[in-house]
Order: sequence, then structure tokens, then C-alpha cells
Amino acid sequence: MFESLSDRITGSFKNLRSKGRLSASDVEETVSEIRRALLDADVALPVVRSFTAAVREKATGALASQALNPTQQIVKIVNDELVESLGGESRELNFAGRPPTVIMLAGLQGSGKTTLAGKLGVWLRERGHRVLLVASDLQRPNAVTQLQVVGERAGVDVWAPESGNGVGDPVVVAHTGVTQARAEGYDVVVVDTAGRLGVDADMMQQAVEIRDAVMPDEILFVVDAMIGQDAVATANAFKDGVGFTGVVLSKLDGDTRGGAALSVRGVTGVPILFASTGEKLGDFEQFHADRMASRILDMGDILTLIEQAERTWDEKQQAELASKMQQGDFTLQDFIEQLNQIKRMGSMKKIMGMLPGMGQYRDALDAFDESSVGRIEAIVQSMTPAERNDPKILNGSRRQRIAKGSGTTVQEINSLVERFEQARKMMQQMSRGGGMPGMPGMPGMPGMGGGSRKTKRAQKKTSGNKKGRSGNPAKRARQEAEAAAQANLEAQGVPSAPKGSAFGAPAPAAAPNLDDIDIKDLQRFLR
Repeated sequence: MFESLSDRITGSFKNLRSKGRLSASDVEETVSEIRRALLDADVALPVVRSFTAAVREKATGALASQALNPTQQIVKIVNDELVESLGGESRELNFAGRPPTVIMLAGLQGSGKTTLAGKLGVWLRERGHRVLLVASDLQRPNAVTQLQVVGERAGVDVWAPESGNGVGDPVVVAHTGVTQARAEGYDVVVVDTAGRLGVDADMMQQAVEIRDAVMPDEILFVVDAMIGQDAVATANAFKDGVGFTGVVLSKLDGDTRGGAALSVRGVTGVPILFASTGEKLGDFEQFHADRMASRILDMGDILTLIEQAERTWDEKQQAELASKMQQGDFTLQDFIEQLNQIKRMGSMKKIMGMLPGMGQYRDALDAFDESSVGRIEAIVQSMTPAERNDPKILNGSRRQRIAKGSGTTVQEINSLVERFEQARKMMQQMSRGGGMPGMPGMPGMPGMGGGSRKTKRAQKKTSGNKKGRSGNPAKRARQEAEAAAQANLEAQGVPSAPKGSAFGAPAPAAAPNLDDIDIKDLQRFLR
């Protein structure tokens, strides 16, 4: 969604990297680039004016600062203003002191209210709430059936006493739904209301009547993030007609410019609470202004990535895998299990896009084939358990059998096995603190062993000049005999030859008397 805006804003920082200090012209040039980027992203003009004015004011005041380099100063200022424009600190849902909590959804037809009701139901159910969806959209054809299907997939109950398709009173359905939820112990009710192709008086009046009938604790305005400048007019119409307490952005995974996210909050002053980031019911997350600002500035979203991993990864299994990596026992079966856990987190492109600095690799990410993950899984699943545990037994005939079973080629199998062996060695060395193989600039951590060969040689050289014992038995016996003779000479007061005496150093004053040497000391070496 924010790719174009992200590229334009981060591109405006490149000219500042070579500058030692900021000047007024540098600030004005950067602000102009940001203004054009925001306008191209369909951000409302009042929001653009206030945003650029705040950036210009803060950047001008930071001209004399030497704490950060110019690029860091501008990035920090722009990041702070993006966070403020997107809503500042995140706000939680307002739950009723006495259940049930009633949440009403409002918005134009096609904005994704019905699907979002199911996503919100999943999100609430995962947090321990008992949710009831109420089908009050009786105008759109098959809207009730759609909500029933979505509710079944989401694992939540649906109240649908009317079949819809223009039959029934939506106000009565909403009121009886809340009564039913209170009687059966549901603690959250989500009311799905009807939309229209445009803002009209009939739609607003029906929404007002539903609001008055159920007295919702939260009214969430669902806005399609792809509608651009029209988001402002629609948001103002709903705010004046029905009123809403929070905004939900749908279709945030689209390829449009994404100005609605910045415009709605800036114009209405109502916080954005949630964002729908995909078609699946699990593609739904709480909106965090600081994290979204980091994504726009290509600084990643590590916190959201960690939260997704915590929801899908098994801690016990990860501890076992870490132990196997450290011991070098990581197998292809473990690799597939880990790959499946990553797949449960979502699309590989989406996961990689949350890492910092991935904007410069966007073309490579776009070209990434998600089906290649399936081919890897097919190759491994076509192996026997023994082959997964020890890929070294894969001879030519085995690889041909695996290629036929997985619908791939022998070359793909060879490439997978080679890359797996390299990755296993790298993980083993990194887990032991040995640094990255083939990367001499990344030695092992102090006190954790490992390190480069050059470092180990230097440590061996500085460990002392004492000659080690030979592995040859005859040579070792001679060394021990010489050591015993030398010890005997020193015991008789005969000084040993100084180092370097074989290269011109003066000989000792008195030569040793070999007749005085105790032969018994040497007999044990002659057996």
C-alpha cells in the first residue's frame, strides 16, 4: 500500500547523506519533496499543509543541533510527524463495564464490513471473548448468507433471524441480537449494518436508528484504503450523520497510494484502531501509528513480526530446534517443521517486508515465487525418514526417485541439499559463537569459542614456546630421554646450553661428564 509513498519519502533523504550540516535550502528542498510525495499518495491537502509546516518548523529549529547527522535529524522529525498524523499512541477497544460490549460497523457498500466482522470476531475470540455476530444488513443480496459463512469459518456464532434480500427490519434484528447475546452470556456483539454505493439520507437514517436501538460502546467506521481523496468526504459525512469512535482501514494490502490512512485521522481526529491487511480472516491487526510510520520510512516493523511469531510458534519446539542447531543435529524434517511454522505467520513476502531496509530489495521480493516454498516441501516429503535425517545417503538413484515423486528435477534436489548443508554449518557455527562461515569480519563472540583461523593461530603463538609431545612413539621417547638428561645435568649444577648456542653463541664453560649420568634413569626409555 505505502510502497510509492515510502520510496518517495526515503528518496528525499538521499541528497542529505553527503552533507555535514543542514542549511535552510536543504530543509526547504526536502520538505518540497515530501509535500509532492504526500500529494501523489492522495493525502488530503489540509493534512499535507499541516504536516509539511510542522516538519519545516522542527527542521529549521534543528539546524544548530550537532547531536545527529542531517539525514538522521530529518528522518526523526518526519517519523515523529507521521506518528502524530496517524494517531499517536494506540487506543484499545472500549469494553462495557457490564457485558455485552456492543460494536457497530458502519461504512459504504463494498468497503468490506461483512468480512471485517468475521476478522474482528476471530481477533476477539483469540483473546478470550465470546462473540456474537448480528446480521443487520438486510438490503444487499446474500449479505446474511455471507455473514453466516464468514462466522462459521471464524468459529463464532451468528444471529440471523431474517433471510435478508430486502426482507425484514434491520433495526429489530439488531435489537433482538443484543437481547439474545445478553440472555446467552455473550460478552461482545458485532453488528453488521447495510451500506450503499454512495452517501445518502436513507442509509444515514437507518444507521442512526440502529445506533439508538443498540446503544453501541464502539462505532467503527470501515473505510476502504483504496478510495483516495474521497475517503475524507465519506468520513466527514458519517461523522456528522452517525458519528463514530474509531476507524478501521480495509484492503491495506492493495497497490494503491494509501493516502486515506493519513487523511482520515488528520481530518476527523478519530483514531485508527484496526487494519485489514489481506483476504484471510487472520490478516487483521491492531493499528499502531509508530509501527506504520516505521514501515513507510523503510525501518521495518519488528514488533508486529514478533507478535505474529509468538501467536504461531511453539516455544517448546523452538527450544528443541535451537538445541539441535547447536549440536549440528538439525535435519530436513526439522527444516520442514520450521518452514510450516513460518507459513502460518503469513505470506513470505509480507514477513520479509517487515524487516528493516527491505525497500531496496522490493523488486526481488516482488519477483519471489511463493510456490517455490511448496516445491521445497514436496521434495522433502518425497524422501524417506532416513533420507531426511541424513541427506548424505542420497545417491543418484535415490535423487531420481525423489525428483519423480515431487515433480521436480534432480538439479533442484541437488541445489536444495547443498544449500541445506551450508545453512546447517552456518547455524551450528553461529549458535556456538563462531561467527559466520566465510566471513572473516564476523569472528566468534568473546568467551564463546570459535573465531577465525588467523585468531586461533595467534592465540597458539602467544600461548608459550614450550615444545609439545610428539605423536611418534620413538620421537617421544627421545624427547623424554633428552629431558631427563637435562634435568640430571641441572641437578649436578651443570648449566644448560643457552638458546642460540648452535648459531655462534659461546659454549658453556664446563662440558658435562657423561660418566656421571645415571644410566638407570634412561633404561626405561630403552625397553
